Amino acid sequence: MPLTKIVSLAVLCCLAAGCANGPGSYPSGQWIDLSYDFSPKTIYWPTAEPFQLETVSAGMTEKGYYYSAYKFCAAEHGGTHADAPIHFASGGKTIDQIPLTKLIAPAAKIDVSQKAMADRDYQISVEDFKAWESQYGKIPEGSIVLLQTGYGQYWPDRLKYLGTDKRGAEGVAELHFPGLHPEAAKWLVSSRRINAIGIDTASIDYGQSQLFGSHTALMGQSTPVFENVANLDKVPTVGAQVIALPMKIKGGSGAPLRIIAFIPDGAR
Repeated sequence: MPLTKIVSLAVLCCLAAGCANGPGSYPSGQWIDLSYDFSPKTIYWPTAEPFQLETVSAGMTEKGYYYSAYKFCAAEHGGTHADAPIHFASGGKTIDQIPLTKLIAPAAKIDVSQKAMADRDYQISVEDFKAWESQYGKIPEGSIVLLQTGYGQYWPDRLKYLGTDKRGAEGVAELHFPGLHPEAAKWLVSSRRINAIGIDTASIDYGQSQLFGSHTALMGQSTPVFENVANLDKVPTVGAQVIALPMKIKGGSGAPLRIIAFIPDGAR
């Protein structure tokens, strides 16, 4: 069994043991929420409709008790969300078909924020991963790779986060934000066999991509992608455990995602 799976099982067993022993008996560490909330300010692709929340009821009833209920409308691919393989791979798994073992794993965070902040069109390269490995060791098989570009600090400012606040086709043409180079995506799935990958921008491909080569490379190998991931500056380079659970939409190409990280004391 790969080391990452052993570590995952060990962490989950510890968490389960903590639940069994009652409140306050979790392993020493902290939970970090890596998801943005959904609201009218949530950032979506320029061609997508914004998130809508409609009040069905909110107030005191005739019988004297308070009652509230709402309904929402949202595109699959907006805010913190997951891309299923079928998003860019014909016949790929839909969001409800992704195994849980792909969504729960140790994290390896690669911080390229210095380069990305200097170049809005920066594409994370194989060399960036090799430089990381020269310091922290080989990216473990079965890990969830998290890419920190630094652009999360701009959320929810569309202009600073996306490079444009325009909508429609005009907005798409003016997107400028960092992403993963297609060659690096191919290298990850062929040489490192990762479980999933996440990034703190609106797409795993950089804003000016025309062919979405990273999406194609990753999803062609059944690798889920998490986009608009929050708070990556709070995640250590190694040592965190990620749990990423998307809304279970039958047949969906993606879904809103609640992604969290457990960071044990001593993680670096």
